[in-house]
Amino acid sequence: MKLQVAIDRVSLEEAVNLSKRLDGQVDLIEMGTSLVKDYGIEGIKQIRNALSESDLLIDLKTIDEGAYEFKQGFTFGGDVLTVMGASSIETIRACYKVSREYQKTMMIDLLEVNEEKIKELEEFEEAVFCLHHSIDKVNDWHVLETISTFQKSFPKLKRLAIAGGIDLTQAKELNQQGLIEIIVVGSHITKSKNAVEEASKFMEELKNERSN
Repeated sequence: MKLQVAIDRVSLEEAVNLSKRLDGQVDLIEMGTSLVKDYGIEGIKQIRNALSESDLLIDLKTIDEGAYEFKQGFTFGGDVLTVMGASSIETIRACYKVSREYQKTMMIDLLEVNEEKIKELEEFEEAVFCLHHSIDKVNDWHVLETISTFQKSFPKLKRLAIAGGIDLTQAKELNQQGLIEIIVVGSHITKSKNAVEEASKFMEELKNERSN
């Protein structure tokens, strides 16, 4: 299992500094949607330049103009880009086509996507599918149950990620469950007293899985 650290709602300077500190310490650095909206292409370039080992995921949350946005995202340094599962199937196909052309990865964000639409998305075999709990929802969710139910409902979707308030205990449980490719952790690392130390705790929990 891989660890993706989401950096959001900070200044570009803070994001770049944190990216440098976490580079090589985690698998993926996520440039959160707030940073994309606040700083655009210039922000992408600066965070890309801060990294030499970790991959860069740019959380574009593309909903339209798929080919254009994905070409821009990959051109300026993204390794993984996100498209909303709620987008039209044509938009997602355009994103997928560009991802394959660039030999990069498309992540489909399944936030508020119903089962009927998810069935349509099974054609994107090489995509990563992210189960995403909205930050605006105050109700708790049971991540292990969510993953288990999803895997049984959609066995064809092999590459799964999960995002939304994941803490160290949940990371350990997800690792033991063994159904997830990527866990996405935000404030539990980025808002901690020492982000690098906290990230190392998560990576330690994933070590057994990673060594298999």
